[in-house]
Amino acid sequence: MILQKTIGMKTIFITGNGTDIGKTIISAIITEHLEADYWKPVQSGELDNTDTMKVKSLVSNSKTVFHPEQFKLVQPLSPHASAEIDGVEIELEDFKLPSTTNHLVIEGAGGLMVPLNNKVLIADLITHFKSSVIVVSRNYLGSINHTLLTIQELRNRNIPIIGIVFNGEHNPQTENFILQYTQLPLLFRVEMEEQIDKQTILKYSRHIIRYKKDIF
Repeated sequence: MILQKTIGMKTIFITGNGTDIGKTIISAIITEHLEADYWKPVQSGELDNTDTMKVKSLVSNSKTVFHPEQFKLVQPLSPHASAEIDGVEIELEDFKLPSTTNHLVIEGAGGLMVPLNNKVLIADLITHFKSSVIVVSRNYLGSINHTLLTIQELRNRNIPIIGIVFNGEHNPQTENFILQYTQLPLLFRVEMEEQIDKQTILKYSRHIIRYKKDIF
């Protein structure tokens, strides 16, 4: 498979330049493209419509296994705040990768510096898993700053970055600057204005192949 040749690793962590920037949709596209397993370690809020449920409803292949969340927290807050309200203690040592021989797409909660407890961040979880990362960058005023800070922190932690996915209205000036400054490859881009369904996910998962010569 195309991404397999590039990453050479079994775990792909999807993070982004903020909250509500499209990580779940991008996770569905990567999961479909690789026919990988999917895992959301921490779900905070929306327990009646979790990100796992959303991805499951969007993925068409029969190979993907959807692994249960390690923590399901009631409040739609950062995990450390929601866990405190629920009376749950989250420790880094609690997290064990699901048992699978397949590729595993892991979707983070919020951005890179979101706290799991008073000392541990999502970034620490990525290191704990020894994962490579795909950075989702949604275009908005301030996205350059947030994207570059995310990439800088990943590099400071020596976390391997596969590349960037741009999401939202196309902004060539923003995207070109981020790519030039970071020297990271563009994996693909997504226009979220359209209705997202299984056919949309299939379209984008096949669209990745268009970047084969430059990226894969």
